Amino acid sequence: MELDMKGLALAVKTIAEEKNLPTETVQEIVEQALAAAYRRDYGDREQEVRVTMNLNTGDVDAYISKEIVETVGDERFEISLTKAQAIRKNAKIGETVEIHEKVENFGRVAAQTAKQVILQRLREAEREIVMVEYDDKIGTIINGLVSRVEGMIVRVDLGKAQGIMPKSEQIVGERYYPGQRLKVFLKDVERSFRGPQLIVSRGNAAFVEHLFRNEVPEMEAGSVEIKAIAREAGIRSKIAVSSNTPGVDPVGTFVGGHGTRVNAVMSEIGEQEKIDIIVWSDNPKEFIINAMSPTKISKVEVLEAEKKAIVTVPEDQLSIAIGKSGQNVRLASKLTGYDIDITPEETQKEAVEAVPVVTEMKQKPRLKRKEQLESSLLDAIEEHGE
Repeated sequence: MELDMKGLALAVKTIAEEKNLPTETVQEIVEQALAAAYRRDYGDREQEVRVTMNLNTGDVDAYISKEIVETVGDERFEISLTKAQAIRKNAKIGETVEIHEKVENFGRVAAQTAKQVILQRLREAEREIVMVEYDDKIGTIINGLVSRVEGMIVRVDLGKAQGIMPKSEQIVGERYYPGQRLKVFLKDVERSFRGPQLIVSRGNAAFVEHLFRNEVPEMEAGSVEIKAIAREAGIRSKIAVSSNTPGVDPVGTFVGGHGTRVNAVMSEIGEQEKIDIIVWSDNPKEFIINAMSPTKISKVEVLEAEKKAIVTVPEDQLSIAIGKSGQNVRLASKLTGYDIDITPEETQKEAVEAVPVVTEMKQKPRLKRKEQLESSLLDAIEEHGE
């Protein structure tokens, strides 16, 4: 196996287009690989070699750096002053000079080395391109296509790269299948020895916020904003909103006419997930009351030092306040930042325990013994017989 120089030169542009890389980057990768191949076939691994390739003709030129010395000890790394000045007239001892050599071909082993280096460097270059391109998209929504479902992990094709959606970032109850088109939130680009991993999500709170941002133009204008979100994906979300413009109803703005805006968001995340939109307040008590919606609250006691709140509700509101599996109070706690304890309202009882009450009670007849029952039964029979 020998390297086809001309074919390799012609392939550079094709590789650049396929890998979505600049031609100069691919050419540099190929030249670095050829330098490694040259050191293996013609020189030494420690030599400093630079290789250039003419993409039009396929000609390859190698330039070996050597130090100019008075007495040459190792010709692989050193050159005499006389020879150096033949290459560059003003050369001096202690400097380096490049020796030019024409390269016609490489042996089988060197060709294999070049191929491995090219593939490795191309992968590294691709990763770098992905890093640069997708770093700017962190925190935004991207359209994707499900490519594979592997157990708990869903792989999403994002166009130029592939994203990974772990189980923790999925919507509970949502099913995924290859070919499915999805909107995903680019959460992070993780660096690893395998290259960049794009972590995408449909289950985090920021996904819902960005969906509302697409539906509520008033958010971009700054007249309304989302202050806080607490979400259990696929089950329920609570969103605290506020208005920065007098006369603008924040809840109505996010719900939209006939619920069009909130319904558009729900159609994306799934109708099974309920969305509560409440008014945000900088007053903790007021905010907690709003967050506990739709519960009717009797009293709220805030323990600011402990970031705790004791919420008292009527007994008939207790199950609503807690919610299914503690969902309502749990989301309200996340939304407000306070640890919320729910207590039932005490009913007024008559103070009868302190005053003894005497009542007439008829004494219950004692149970008769078996012999007495039998005797009574015989008496009744005899009486009836007479």
